[in-house]
Amino acid sequence: MGKEIKIWYDREGDYLEVLFESKKGYFRETENDAVMEKVDEEGNIIGFSILKVSRIKEKPISISLKSRIP
Repeated sequence: MGKEIKIWYDREGDYLEVLFESKKGYFRETENDAVMEKVDEEGNIIGFSILKVSRIKEKPISISLKSRIP
């Protein structure tokens, strides 16, 4: 069986969260104000979140998420 990816959307808060792994971590900013990346203690990407998802109408969000620690 493959890895489980968890997707959660809060309509009232207009907040989308996608987690690739269920482990301890924290969110940090990206180059896009609407997108936060979730990383573990070693700096590996374990998920991301997008604020105000329903307001994205003009152009799609395009961002690369990558671990900042080699």
